[in-house]
Amino acid sequence: MSESNSILLRIAEHRAQMEEAPGTWPAKRRLAAAIRELMDCICTTDAVEEELASATSQIEASARRFAAQPRMLDPPGVAEMALAGGMEIFHDRSPLMGLSNPMAPPLELAPDADAGEVRGTATFGNAYEGAPGCVHGGFLAAALDEALGMACIFSDTPGMTGEMTVRYVKPTPTKTPLRIVARLDRIEGRKIYTSGEICTEAFVTVKATGLFISISRDKFAELREEQKSRGTESEAE
Repeated sequence: MSESNSILLRIAEHRAQMEEAPGTWPAKRRLAAAIRELMDCICTTDAVEEELASATSQIEASARRFAAQPRMLDPPGVAEMALAGGMEIFHDRSPLMGLSNPMAPPLELAPDADAGEVRGTATFGNAYEGAPGCVHGGFLAAALDEALGMACIFSDTPGMTGEMTVRYVKPTPTKTPLRIVARLDRIEGRKIYTSGEICTEAFVTVKATGLFISISRDKFAELREEQKSRGTESEAE
């Protein structure tokens, strides 16, 4: 089995397990979904000051409560799909795909081995608005970075973003189902070239090309150890 097929199998297995995640992850996903809904409402609410003040007190209390709870010093897996070939896959914490991260829209992305493409969907709510009724371009670039990074899977090696060019073709509407497609174009040594686009049902809104640099598993291990070290130092303070 090739490395890319092995990674694809791991992704499929991970997706099958997501519905029955161990421990506290299902509760975290429910909490994140509730916060995501709150974020969407806050952006457009015209609630009276008293309602806002009451909600603020509750949220501040919750923040203090969680700040006092134990913290993960060795989080499971990796949050970015571009790195899936070098570390175990568990992207619940991803700022783009993570069901346990209220910042994530979240994106739904999956590789199609037969087509050699990464395909997915996303809907950006009020919290992601830039121009009136349109998704902020920075979030669209981040979404394509994630999709293009996942397409590195087809190169048999993971990579990190070296350069990305984004062209905004048309305004991308908020609260509208979007399609995301990404593909591997070519490999030149450690350089992995990918491209992709975001579309509505009727037209393309954003196109992008990306240059990713393949990274060794030793480098991943080094990054993880640095992360652990920073977490330990923070706990000591």
